[in-house]
Amino acid sequence: MAVENNTPARIGKSVVIRGEVKGSEDLFVDGRIEGTISLSDSRLSIGPNAVLAADLTAKDVLVQGQVQGNIVASGRVELRAGCQVIGDVRAMRLAIEDNAIFRGKVDLTQGASMPAKAAEPETNSSQGTAAAGGLFKAE
Repeated sequence: MAVENNTPARIGKSVVIRGEVKGSEDLFVDGRIEGTISLSDSRLSIGPNAVLAADLTAKDVLVQGQVQGNIVASGRVELRAGCQVIGDVRAMRLAIEDNAIFRGKVDLTQGASMPAKAAEPETNSSQGTAAAGGLFKAE
């Protein structure tokens, strides 16, 4: 009988990767990555020491460190206190904690197969800056 390990794969804070990271398991990144990260149906966690210049695609994304690039999630994106995200976010759900820094556009969609008539321009999209207190200012 095999025991399944639910511990995510880990990229430590001294690791630097330039290129493409792909996988189908949960991943915790606390190092530096320049390029792209694609996790089909998995959770991507960005640790507090992480510095990413990358486009991210995953089921769920948790950000505690720095990300410069676009984030696409089929589920939830969570920006924790102290993180910094510069780039666009497209997801079904978005949570921004107090003291998280976010600069970019937000597109909260109800799935890729959303009917055209249900898409309301400018009501599902926003552009601006979110900072202390999770406040959102349009520019």
